Amino acid sequence: MADLDTIVNLCKRRGFVFASSDIYGGLASTWDYGPYGVELKRNVKDQWWRSMVQLRDDVVGIDAAILMHPRVWEASGHLETFTDPLVDCVHCKHRFRADQPDELDTKCPSNKGGHSFTDARNFNLMFKTFLGPVEDDANAVYLRPETAQGIFVNFPGVQVTSRRKVPFGIAQIGKSFRNEITPGRFTFRTREFEQMEMEYFCKADEADRWYRYWLDERTSWYRGLGMRMENLRLRDHDAEELSHYSTKTADIEYAFPWGWGELEGIAHRGDYDLTRHQEYSGKDMSYFDQPNNDRFVPHVIEPAAGADRTTLAFLMDAYDEEEVRGDKRVVLRLDPALAPVKCAVLPLSKNADLVPIAKKLADSLRPFAMIDFDVTGAIGKRYRRQDEIGTPFCVTVDFDTLDDDAVTIRERDTMEQQRIPIGQVAHGLMQRLGAPAV
Repeated sequence: MADLDTIVNLCKRRGFVFASSDIYGGLASTWDYGPYGVELKRNVKDQWWRSMVQLRDDVVGIDAAILMHPRVWEASGHLETFTDPLVDCVHCKHRFRADQPDELDTKCPSNKGGHSFTDARNFNLMFKTFLGPVEDDANAVYLRPETAQGIFVNFPGVQVTSRRKVPFGIAQIGKSFRNEITPGRFTFRTREFEQMEMEYFCKADEADRWYRYWLDERTSWYRGLGMRMENLRLRDHDAEELSHYSTKTADIEYAFPWGWGELEGIAHRGDYDLTRHQEYSGKDMSYFDQPNNDRFVPHVIEPAAGADRTTLAFLMDAYDEEEVRGDKRVVLRLDPALAPVKCAVLPLSKNADLVPIAKKLADSLRPFAMIDFDVTGAIGKRYRRQDEIGTPFCVTVDFDTLDDDAVTIRERDTMEQQRIPIGQVAHGLMQRLGAPAV
């Protein structure tokens, strides 16, 4: 596996991720996704949505607002419990999380001279702002620290309008914000990030079964998109690390260069959230099971994944280096479903006869997949550029095309080439990508 610096350099060099506001010196731990990064992350989210919503008849989606009524965060417990222990170094004045001794040991500049920290105090991680022009407590609101609460407060409306019967789920992808004390490790821990969450509502006596079901389902999703099994593990939370709402939780973790890190948590939240919102809002959050004449507050199983962390993990897992005819080849062996570009169309040269044919071919493929068109540099260097961004297939238009009306398809992982008629490229490409034939 590549180290973090190698991945960061690749991301900057090939347009996956840039430092935010870089021309002004950047802003700590904030990142912008470039042309290839935004496609990769979008594909990760699309595959999650396809798996969690599109291919199921028991899950629907929503898109809730980032700003919510402040009472939401009272009911959820975030105002009271969403904190990390904070300490200050009296020498360097830096702040650290007291519950992460590795950061105290490795990141504090005063380490060589001996630590000296203040007593730990709780620090609330929510970003606070104000609604309207007056900045007072009456107008205080918060940037949501998770997307889950938008699902919970919409449960009655979604259930009625979608006519779904318990068990069923509500899914959402969206931005969340946490004022982390010590963000870092590239896009792994940031203050602004994107979540892919689903709340699955079920009967209390069926919750454990659904909890086990979603553990298996979510682990299989990563493996199904090519993530290596040896780099994944499922870790149960100890009792002392469980969230205030959780009766049991397990994390899907990835073996990052710095150690195991969470990609996704699957939590058994019980009926905590709906019960609390019912108490604080005075609104009925129960479900009526008409066939059994039974009214109850559903229990909830929550698979919650980080889109940014997952994108980073897929990048790291796909990174490979090999020697080809004495030269180093860097290749991202991404699953074609995740690859930012599905196919690159490359005229062998800038010859006036080849370029129009290649452009016409590229344009004919764009309705079916993300296509790159590149005429700059030797063909070997262009292949290497496409290898580095994970493009599964390259189509080369050469001088023989003028005579036989055929092109060469090159496969990324094996570098094998096949000659096919130009009229069969779209059909052949879709077959290779696993998409419906056109």
